[in-house]
Amino acid sequence: MQNFSKFKLSKQLLKAIDLLGFEQPTPIQNKSFKVIKSGSDMIGIAQTGTGKTLAFLLPILDQLPYSDQVEPRVLILVPTRELVVQVTEEVQKLTKYKSIHSIGVYGGTNINTQKNALQEGTDVVIATPGRLYDLMLSGALNPKHIKKLIIDEVDVMLDLGFRFQLLNIMELLPIKRQNIMFSATMTDDVEDMINEYFIAPKKVSIAVSGVPLDNIKQTTYSIPNFYTKINLLKYLLQNKETYNKVLVFISTKKQADMIFDLLEEEFPTQGCVIHSNKTQNYRLRSIKQFESGENRFLIATDIMARGLDIDNISHVINFDTPRFPENYMHRIGRTGRAEKEGKSILFYTQKEIPFKEKIEELMDYKIPEKELPKTVEISKQLTREERPIEKEHENPTNIIQKGDAFHEKKEKNRKVNLGGSYRREIAKKYKKPKTRGDKNYLKKKRK
Repeated sequence: MQNFSKFKLSKQLLKAIDLLGFEQPTPIQNKSFKVIKSGSDMIGIAQTGTGKTLAFLLPILDQLPYSDQVEPRVLILVPTRELVVQVTEEVQKLTKYKSIHSIGVYGGTNINTQKNALQEGTDVVIATPGRLYDLMLSGALNPKHIKKLIIDEVDVMLDLGFRFQLLNIMELLPIKRQNIMFSATMTDDVEDMINEYFIAPKKVSIAVSGVPLDNIKQTTYSIPNFYTKINLLKYLLQNKETYNKVLVFISTKKQADMIFDLLEEEFPTQGCVIHSNKTQNYRLRSIKQFESGENRFLIATDIMARGLDIDNISHVINFDTPRFPENYMHRIGRTGRAEKEGKSILFYTQKEIPFKEKIEELMDYKIPEKELPKTVEISKQLTREERPIEKEHENPTNIIQKGDAFHEKKEKNRKVNLGGSYRREIAKKYKKPKTRGDKNYLKKKRK
């Protein structure tokens, strides 16, 4: 395969690429470069970890000339704050020798600081949909000069509930623009968006979403319950040399915190946890500590799976089996990057067998199974969700047992609602009409 020189990039970009250590373009970069540079709308279907970011940055930055205008010309939308930070860093590294300015904006930080930064002027804006929409509505970001729109991981944005913001952002942008979209899966919502806003898009696909990457070795363990999974995880992490950079995935934030607390007892200061409830500073600090090797393992939820771009991850451990097989692909795509060998381990219980079978069906691949090591204790402790549901015995509610505390009502308390007839009896007794209508009727009768 030829190197990046075949793209006929500017000397400044080639120098930056050489400095970053990239030697050869990936398949998605090879296929998308000419399409994006031609100005056509494009839909890119590729797995996580295939070099999508560089695939759209290289042709766009190469075509972006110097300008002294304040308003941005390129807009890049990504689903998570972490991905904003990472893409912004990539843009800044690639434009080290070019006069191109970029700004990353996301929620959870002071919006006024971001407004001031935008007023100073920028060429490229990298943003999450929610914060970008707020900035556009406030007038801090003028979209009239946007010529290129890139939406990365659009399926995740829709899963996170950004549909409203995405559609409104598209309406506020200039009609004449180039649309570039990358997604790992093609859902009905994604198709609807393409049909509504894209003009004759060219589709670039390098692999079916479910095809396992050849350089990732996958294994699985059948485990009876949550706390036995914890015991197995502790057993694996004891081998510090082999498990030197481990990414542990779990679906829920609550269980992510539980796993972290249980591992912290045995491996103090060796791990960290990130999910959407953690503060932005904590999440960024945790990623940096994991990336630098200060922390040996990182526990993350599925939402974080798309926003992590960390090299040399030795193992991805799926603590639970994802309900959606595509999420499994995004998880294991964190390891085995840049054509290096990676390892993925899947924990599953009896209840998770249907999810595991869906994953294997999508991949058309049976994950090799290992026996649980004999030294791993089978825990009898169960979580609330794992405990059997105790059904109450049927108690007839229509039978009243008369016991010592039961007594009949006294005669004076045995009143019966006589309804309308009762009111008529009272009227006869006191000979007084009860309504204004009756009074009017009596007056007419007297006349």
